[in-house]
Amino acid sequence: MASVTLKNVSKKFGRTIAVNRINLRVNDGEFMVLLGPSGCGKTTTLRLIAGLEYPDEGEIYIGDRLVNDVPPKDRDVSMVFQSYALYPHMKVYDNIAFPLKLRKFSKREIDKKVMEVAKLLQISELLDRKPSQLSGGQQQRVALARAIVREPKVFLMDEPLSNLDAKLRVYMRAELKKLQKELKITTIYVTHDQVEAMTMADRIAVMNNGEIQQVGTPSEIYAKPVNLFVASFIGSPPMNFIDGVLSVRDDEAVVEIEDISIKLPKPHAGFFKGFPAETEVVLGIRPENIVVSRVPLKGQINIQAEVYVVEPLGSETIVNFIIGGRIFKAKTTNVNFTSGDKIYVSFTPDKLYLFKKKTGKNIFSI
Repeated sequence: MASVTLKNVSKKFGRTIAVNRINLRVNDGEFMVLLGPSGCGKTTTLRLIAGLEYPDEGEIYIGDRLVNDVPPKDRDVSMVFQSYALYPHMKVYDNIAFPLKLRKFSKREIDKKVMEVAKLLQISELLDRKPSQLSGGQQQRVALARAIVREPKVFLMDEPLSNLDAKLRVYMRAELKKLQKELKITTIYVTHDQVEAMTMADRIAVMNNGEIQQVGTPSEIYAKPVNLFVASFIGSPPMNFIDGVLSVRDDEAVVEIEDISIKLPKPHAGFFKGFPAETEVVLGIRPENIVVSRVPLKGQINIQAEVYVVEPLGSETIVNFIIGGRIFKAKTTNVNFTSGDKIYVSFTPDKLYLFKKKTGKNIFSI
């Protein structure tokens, strides 16, 4: 096992900057998820670590070893691809054994290791089949077995669950996480699915435009997003945003949104001392922190709204509502609403987030 360290790593393809001076340390035995939208640089980062691409700038270390110029086969990493990349003409046994044969293991050693990993992944009965005879979930397990059998220092996984159906994907998330904890092998996992990232990762590195926006545990990323991008990308449904103006006078801080004034709690007002008298901000609130009712609630900020559409999800319901011609979302267990209903949406100031409109940076998670 080993840590993985990237220092000021950059990669260009022509004029396109795919990865822009990123710094990241993945600890020994850690499950790190690279999360972000398509084209943000996460797969390129993974390929740089694997040696399938070489950096234009910066340094990549596996353990204490600088691997910038080390070919992929000598980096002691195993990669699991989105497509599984199994050899169609080989049986499952031979697919798993292939990396051991390349390293000149004896037949007895190969057989022992293949049987052990097949038992671990519960695919012993599939060893005589070819990939075309397997389901997507079975192929995914074979691809994992081939990666595991080498006993590498690092696992690299590029969206390995994206080709599975929703039910199997949920099941395999838990299986992968359990397997990684048992093997204690450093794992770097790429996905665009924030639910996948939140449920599996020890830590998440959120990426956008070739840069790492924030690194933290799932709870840190969720509770303390550093900017608007992270706040909008983490959470399902995503955070609601609305423009406003933060006014600071003496020990009082007020956010003005159209004709609504939201006074921030006194203990937090002092945080804004030294701010300009007025600052353009974006106010954020998560759907799960909004209460939807037919009457205003005592002790809360209440705003009149109209139900746009209701999305029942079984144990909870997403209520889309309109304020000032814009649609927002609330997550609730109350399903007694229909389109066109006049409602109140209520929340407390301690559930709000404030971001500077100019920079997108989090001013304060109240």
